[in-house]
Amino acid sequence: MPAAGAHGIAVAMDPPIRLRIRLMVAPGIAIGPGKADLLAALADTGSISAAARAMGMSYKKAWYLIDEMNRVLREPVVHTEKGGRGRGGATLTPMGDKVLALYRAIETQAGDAAADDIAALAGLLQDG
Repeated sequence: MPAAGAHGIAVAMDPPIRLRIRLMVAPGIAIGPGKADLLAALADTGSISAAARAMGMSYKKAWYLIDEMNRVLREPVVHTEKGGRGRGGATLTPMGDKVLALYRAIETQAGDAAADDIAALAGLLQDG
């Protein structure tokens, strides 16, 4: 039975072919699946450190990725509250929500547009 790939595209292989989109937004700076997943994890956890842990990355790396987005966008993507244990945290700003929603929409639209070609490519692969 075919497995569902990215964006619900059925492909007959394991693991399925995945479409990954990386948008070059400035010289040497991209918004791609890692930054989108980080924003989503931050929205779920309310914490940069918890989001980083959930993704298996260091806090320093997560902060760097957030800072990079903040530097190229008109407004910050994350709002942080200073605090100690049990206080503080982080939330997506309206800009962060918008960037994440737009990125996910682009992923979905690209996956839908490429579905037939991805299925054709999957048909050319050797059975694993």
